[in-house]
Amino acid sequence: MSSNKSQKKKAALAKKLRQNRRIPIFVMAKTARRVTRNSEARNWRRKKLKVKDE
Repeated sequence: MSSNKSQKKKAALAKKLRQNRRIPIFVMAKTARRVTRNSEARNWRRKKLKVKDE
């Protein structure tokens, strides 16, 4: 990926980075461990992002 990214692309990548985090511990505690994982979590090798280059 190029070093020079448009602001739109950079914001999209930053959003995907935030979405890829684990769920907080307090969520597990609050839901009595019914919610244990982030279903939207993505691995960089398996699933590629479809971010448009603009």
